Amino acid sequence: MHRRRQTWPEPIIHKPVHAPSAPRPRKLLLLSVSAGAGHMRAAEALKAYAAAEFPGTEAIHLDAMDFVPAGFRAVYTDFYLHLVNRHPALWGYVYQKSDKALSSSPTQKLRRAIERISTRPLRTAIRAAAPDAIICTHFLPAELLAREIGKQRVVCPVWVQVTDFDLHSMWLQPLMQGYFAATEEIAYRMRTRGLAADAVHVTGIPIMPGFGQAPERRRCAQQFGLDPERKIILMMSGGAGIGELDKTVQRLLALPDDFQLVALAGKNAALLGNLQQLAAAHPGRLFPFGFTNHVEQLMACADLAITKPGGLTTSECLAMGVPMIIHSPIPGQEERNADYLLEQGAALKAIDLTALAFRVQQLLQQPEQLLRLRQRSLALGRPHAGRAVLQTVLSKLDSPFPLPTT
Repeated sequence: MHRRRQTWPEPIIHKPVHAPSAPRPRKLLLLSVSAGAGHMRAAEALKAYAAAEFPGTEAIHLDAMDFVPAGFRAVYTDFYLHLVNRHPALWGYVYQKSDKALSSSPTQKLRRAIERISTRPLRTAIRAAAPDAIICTHFLPAELLAREIGKQRVVCPVWVQVTDFDLHSMWLQPLMQGYFAATEEIAYRMRTRGLAADAVHVTGIPIMPGFGQAPERRRCAQQFGLDPERKIILMMSGGAGIGELDKTVQRLLALPDDFQLVALAGKNAALLGNLQQLAAAHPGRLFPFGFTNHVEQLMACADLAITKPGGLTTSECLAMGVPMIIHSPIPGQEERNADYLLEQGAALKAIDLTALAFRVQQLLQQPEQLLRLRQRSLALGRPHAGRAVLQTVLSKLDSPFPLPTT
């Protein structure tokens, strides 16, 4: 007999089980310039939306002025603020002339050369960040990146968010992936200037997520020491505290009407000090504040806003349904913003302090007109523009980015 050969079961080999690796976070680089507060606030709004609503997305915000020599920064930001505050007509002239300037002109070539020399550290920081996509809320980084893309030193898509209800030619740069416009009219202007229709997206101007909520008026008023039963007027001069706000406040406090005046001085410490002295002489009527990150709570309890027509501030008012009186617009972009709001029936305009006093009394005594302005504001508002921008940018990341052939 033959013995049956014994067979052994195959050994069970336990292969190590690796958990699926988490997808790499999508990195967005937000580039802005601290020339005024609006460009920075738009970028911060996008960063806030990314953190709140887009898990797996990392948004980094860089101010281009943190990477340039002090002299360049002084010219680009401080001189700009000096012009718009002290010589607004001159700024209006510069705005108009630069809008029509040919990119091939000697002055424009010189300007671009100075900017390239001054922004080398910025370009190094951009490459070090290695983003999946870039969003520019100011035209300076967009212009710099157009050249970098052309030389294939930047190989990710670059998007441009225009932050006014106007379109200056410096926003329009070659080789951008796409543009975000505040309104259909601005989108139309982009297309007539040669941008492809599918590269233009009407989203509105990004504002903080808080402006898309509706805080309760009474709670917000009491939080700031205000009486919710009395009318509340909110006065804003911009993040830099531009304009003679204290003189305007004095004129309004002389009116016989019963209202509370909330005055925002921005980052202007001297202006805030003047307003605090006025408040001591008018207890219960004037409430001054410096720069605040809680403007949406003040807007929630405001019956009326008196403001300069910056793109971000007016977008916030529209989102919250706050009626506006436009006062002291800067010639150029702010005048264009004011035109849009007036055309749409969302604001009134005061050409001087006398007109302002008249408009305030008119609206306080005609609540039906105040209601109409509020309704138009709400109809125009785009409180979730930041979400729309990020959805568009992130949805395109899986598409190949075409490199220039030149």
